[in-house]
Amino acid sequence: MSNDVQLRATDDALVLVTGATGHVGGYSVARLLDEGYRVRVTVRAPGQQDEVLDRVRQTGTNPDDRVEFRTAALAADEGWAEAAEGARYVLHHASPFPFTPPANDDEVIRPARDGALRVLRAAREAGVRRVVLTSSYAAVGYTVKPDGRYSEADWTNVDDDIPAYHRSKTLAERAAWDYVRDNVGVELSVVNPTGIFGPLLGTRMSASIGLVQAFLQGSMPVVPRMYFGVVDVRDVVDLHLRAMLHPAAAGGRFIGVGGPTISFLDMAGMLARHLPSLADRVPARELTDDEVREAAKTEPALRDAAALRGQVPVISNDKARSVLGWQPRPVRTTITDTADSLIKLGLITA
Repeated sequence: MSNDVQLRATDDALVLVTGATGHVGGYSVARLLDEGYRVRVTVRAPGQQDEVLDRVRQTGTNPDDRVEFRTAALAADEGWAEAAEGARYVLHHASPFPFTPPANDDEVIRPARDGALRVLRAAREAGVRRVVLTSSYAAVGYTVKPDGRYSEADWTNVDDDIPAYHRSKTLAERAAWDYVRDNVGVELSVVNPTGIFGPLLGTRMSASIGLVQAFLQGSMPVVPRMYFGVVDVRDVVDLHLRAMLHPAAAGGRFIGVGGPTISFLDMAGMLARHLPSLADRVPARELTDDEVREAAKTEPALRDAAALRGQVPVISNDKARSVLGWQPRPVRTTITDTADSLIKLGLITA
């Protein structure tokens, strides 16, 4: 089957988008409008409507009156039937992402898992053709493998000592696949992005972009030896549209990674070369693996690095490329564009 797919709307198809106040969601709404789709957005409270529209305008897209809103929350049944009514597709981005570990893992797991099931049930009952779920590489590659190679066939083991977010994304995706297996009538595609970077659409930032800010502010003089995948938010959205529309995407998982994994020190070097006036601020030393393991005992933010034990994973994006025709930007471009947007928004002090 050809991997060519027509991304532009050919009729008045309506797409429901959840999580539109987030980094991926804001770009998704803008891209859908640019491609000619009608868009409906769920918000937890009516006051978030202006935030969504402001994010869309930051991309250069004028939403005019082309976006409609419904109120629905991941933790409640109310509103989802009305949100899904008349939609042909759903992009389900919404999921809790705590900046600090929750007191109880269920604070993150329940809304992620139950919210995904609420969306799928509403979509099935409304006759939606396909739901694209934003999962995460956290659901794929956080169980160490001897060969360090990861593809869509891999799953993170939720019984491992992993952060609540990683567990929530794994359990939510598993529950979604179980639902569509047992309930005929709605197609599911899943996108599993690695670390999402790229230009900001406002001053509220993700943990990934906060890392770039910390590097350029000089607040992280040393970093753990940890390797991770990078993907541009604009390419994540493109991958979602391809997963939404391509016939071969139904029933498939697709890892989103822009290229070979990099380390924190690699990223620091990219930033230093791009912004030499700030080069003296970026990290210049890596903690040893032993130092990481010791520090992780008291610093939850280092649990990932300690668990991965310095592994250099090889993360495949072959499926997204070969099946869907996806062509991501180079990692260096993504990182430098992220830095430029932080400076443009005044989020890096001179």
